Amino acid sequence: MAVETTLSILKPDALEKNKIGDIINRFEEAGLTPVGLRMVHLSQNEAEQFYAVHKERPFFGELTEFMTRGPVVVMALRGENAIERNREIMGATNPDEADEGTIRADLATSIGENTVHGSDSPENAEIEVNFFFSGTQLFDR
Repeated sequence: MAVETTLSILKPDALEKNKIGDIINRFEEAGLTPVGLRMVHLSQNEAEQFYAVHKERPFFGELTEFMTRGPVVVMALRGENAIERNREIMGATNPDEADEGTIRADLATSIGENTVHGSDSPENAEIEVNFFFSGTQLFDR
């Protein structure tokens, strides 16, 4: 198995519910180590840049509006098969379809407000981690 670094975002609804510690604990308990972590309030421009891959989709405006309504926590997580593990811990995008015990099944209220984001591939993980962190902002523990 390969050690990978992936991006996780705790979205505004996670912060509004005071679930930062709970979510980070879930990742750590699953063997993923935060190697970069910070809270940011995305500007509209930053949200549009980050989610540019979805620009032509009908939900793009709603997504960027949601992601800018309050602060988010961005984390670089590292561990064995971190990308796949992160996605398993998050659960399906639609919380109604997410497996019991996943973050989205337990905490999300809708597809639009689904509590967490996670990179979906090694290529996107690298792009997304670099969007929020420089190499000097990532630390091995």
